[in-house]
Amino acid sequence: MALLGYRHPRLLAALGGQAEELFFQSNSVPLAVRARAFLVNSGAEANENALRLAFRHTGRSRVIALEGSFHGRTAGAAAVTWKSQGWYGFPRTPFDVSFVPRKDAEALRASLGPDVAAVILEPVQGMAGAVEMGAEYLAAVRELTREAGALLIFDEVQCGIGRTGHPFAAQGYGVTPDLLTTAKGIAGGFPAGALLVSDAVGQGLKAGDLGTTFGGGPLACALIEAVIDAIEEDGLLPRVQQLSRLIRDTCQVGPVTGIQGEGFLLGLRTTRPARAIVDELLTKGILAGTSGDPNVVRLLPPLVLEEAHVAALARALSEVPA
Repeated sequence: MALLGYRHPRLLAALGGQAEELFFQSNSVPLAVRARAFLVNSGAEANENALRLAFRHTGRSRVIALEGSFHGRTAGAAAVTWKSQGWYGFPRTPFDVSFVPRKDAEALRASLGPDVAAVILEPVQGMAGAVEMGAEYLAAVRELTREAGALLIFDEVQCGIGRTGHPFAAQGYGVTPDLLTTAKGIAGGFPAGALLVSDAVGQGLKAGDLGTTFGGGPLACALIEAVIDAIEEDGLLPRVQQLSRLIRDTCQVGPVTGIQGEGFLLGLRTTRPARAIVDELLTKGILAGTSGDPNVVRLLPPLVLEEAHVAALARALSEVPA
């Protein structure tokens, strides 16, 4: 995701400077900038490794995921993705998976058992149409997993790195998972992802337990630093929250009957199929996306969004037939 838009000067400078200094370095050679996280190439790869660590740490055999989830297209990540059977392709999943209704703590409680290694969820489900789980539900999940001896994995591939107006959605909701994955905008559109783990889960990991050829390369690391510097030094997080409120206040017009989600991961609930509305918005210079819900247009604007852009969106929506 182009988290800082296009041709951001920090990204261009970081990419050019790093390319001249060090283009590639094998993971067998230490690189200071990647010493505190396991850096990979994508969200699916981050989720795959999070699941691997959960099984290793607990010695258990089953994972619980939520209905509406999307975690990636590799074997393990797709196994915990809702309704992936239509495109999964593999003859069987590599482990047992149970899906429970989202925002239903009692359903989760009933599904938890001594065989559950982890619960994996998105604090704000992206592909489902920007469906936020909410602080109360996430706190309940944290308590239930702790009681059951299962790990809690937050997939923040879409909702992380400032998109909700917080560094991570976990911080905004006040819930700390055992493992957290992120990717998409982490390097401003350059392929990169990361897996962050608690001290308890990370304890005992040694060289060779996790691996990646290109993950955490010098170019990706330089761009990750540039994205974080821009977010911090340009004060982008408060603007995410401010402009998100502006979108809610001004963009429920035309075919839009409601707005859901958090920060800059929003879903516009529409009276007509979202696919047609997305196509109509594109003719007006507005790039939006569809979702798993046929009547939700998904918005993922860059963190450098301005009030003029919100006004342009509201105007375009008002001109689209309801």
